[in-house]
Amino acid sequence: MNMYLVKSPQLLKWYYPSLVWNKARNNKVIYLTFDDGPIPDVTDFVLKTLNSFQVKATFFCIGDNVSKHPEVFNRLLSAGHQIGNHTFNHLKGWKTDDETYVSNMLQCQSLTNTHLFRPPYGRIKKSQIKRIKTLVPNIQIIMWDVLSGDFDLSLSPEACFQNVIRHTENGSIIVFHDSLKAFERLKHALPLALDYFIKQGYRFETL
Repeated sequence: MNMYLVKSPQLLKWYYPSLVWNKARNNKVIYLTFDDGPIPDVTDFVLKTLNSFQVKATFFCIGDNVSKHPEVFNRLLSAGHQIGNHTFNHLKGWKTDDETYVSNMLQCQSLTNTHLFRPPYGRIKKSQIKRIKTLVPNIQIIMWDVLSGDFDLSLSPEACFQNVIRHTENGSIIVFHDSLKAFERLKHALPLALDYFIKQGYRFETL
């Protein structure tokens, strides 16, 4: 039994109304996002694949990875992709005290300097949201409405692709991961999904 939902439920959107779950549903536009990078090889594969389809995406970067792999981070920037903050050490908000969580987020912010933040695991307390929005007034906290499941080692690469094409609609924010754990599923699903949605007449935009 998978412990995650591919499609974000309405109840969560209702409980966290200040977070961004999807964009406007009236245009054929979708938003690809990648979490947990940047790292060599996997992020480079994503960059190469996006470039071959002339697509821009949003990368929610872990500060520790930005520090370790500045050359990969610079490739993201020079390719014109959008950058988001994903904390410095991939902290789970529900299990972390507010002070530690917010300072870890700010440590990443000093490297990424972005108006976008995504809480790792999608787990964040309302008190943490409030403090982050006070300290970084223009920040948007970005969630998603389609989770590819590429991090799930029990999922086949084809099932990952099907997750994405079955659940995506106008305005969807889709999550993939540029991580070693996800790579086997990502390298199958990403090119197929890009090809599929372009043929369906969708445009891709950054957040």
